[in-house]
Amino acid sequence: MNLNEHHAANRLGLSVQTLRNWRHLCKGPAYIRLGRRIIYREEDLQIFEDSNRIEPNRMAS
Repeated sequence: MNLNEHHAANRLGLSVQTLRNWRHLCKGPAYIRLGRRIIYREEDLQIFEDSNRIEPNRMAS
Protein backbone atom coordinates (compact mmCIF):
# COMPACT_ATOMS: atom_id res chain seq x y z
CA MET A 1 0.00 0.00 0.00
CA ASN A 2 1.23 3.51 -0.79
CA LEU A 3 0.93 6.40 1.66
CA ASN A 4 1.24 10.15 1.17
CA GLU A 5 3.60 12.06 3.46
CA HIS A 6 0.84 12.89 5.95
CA HIS A 7 -0.18 9.27 6.40
CA ALA A 8 3.46 8.12 6.47
CA ALA A 9 4.30 10.66 9.18
CA ASN A 10 1.32 9.49 11.22
CA ARG A 11 2.31 5.84 10.73
CA LEU A 12 5.83 6.57 12.01
CA GLY A 13 4.72 8.91 14.81
CA LEU A 14 6.59 11.84 13.25
CA SER A 15 5.65 15.23 11.92
CA VAL A 16 5.35 15.88 8.20
CA GLN A 17 8.06 18.51 8.62
CA THR A 18 10.46 15.88 9.98
CA LEU A 19 9.93 13.73 6.88
CA ARG A 20 10.47 16.79 4.68
CA ASN A 21 13.67 17.67 6.53
CA TRP A 22 14.92 14.09 6.26
CA ARG A 23 14.27 14.04 2.50
CA HIS A 24 16.27 17.26 2.17
CA LEU A 25 19.11 15.67 4.18
CA CYS A 26 18.84 12.34 2.28
CA LYS A 27 17.82 10.57 5.52
CA GLY A 28 14.80 8.60 6.57
CA PRO A 29 12.72 6.02 4.75
CA ALA A 30 12.86 5.48 0.99
CA TYR A 31 10.24 7.37 -0.98
CA ILE A 32 8.97 7.87 -4.51
CA ARG A 33 8.65 11.28 -6.14
CA LEU A 34 6.05 11.57 -8.89
CA GLY A 35 6.26 15.15 -10.08
CA ARG A 36 5.61 17.15 -6.93
CA ARG A 37 3.90 14.24 -5.19
CA ILE A 38 5.71 12.18 -2.53
CA ILE A 39 4.71 8.57 -1.92
CA TYR A 40 5.96 6.17 0.74
CA ARG A 41 5.50 2.43 0.30
CA GLU A 42 4.32 0.57 3.38
CA GLU A 43 7.14 -1.97 2.88
CA ASP A 44 9.76 0.82 2.89
CA LEU A 45 8.38 2.24 6.14
CA GLN A 46 8.59 -1.21 7.72
CA ILE A 47 12.18 -1.63 6.49
CA PHE A 48 13.05 1.78 7.93
CA GLU A 49 11.51 0.88 11.29
CA ASP A 50 13.29 -2.49 11.35
CA SER A 51 16.62 -0.86 10.51
CA ASN A 52 16.24 1.47 13.50
CA ARG A 53 15.39 -1.27 15.96
CA ILE A 54 17.60 -1.30 18.99
CA GLU A 55 17.97 -4.48 20.97
CA PRO A 56 19.71 -3.78 24.27
CA ASN A 57 22.36 -6.27 25.34
CA ARG A 58 21.06 -8.58 28.01
CA MET A 59 23.46 -9.21 30.84
CA ALA A 60 23.76 -12.88 31.74
CA SER A 61 23.37 -13.75 35.42
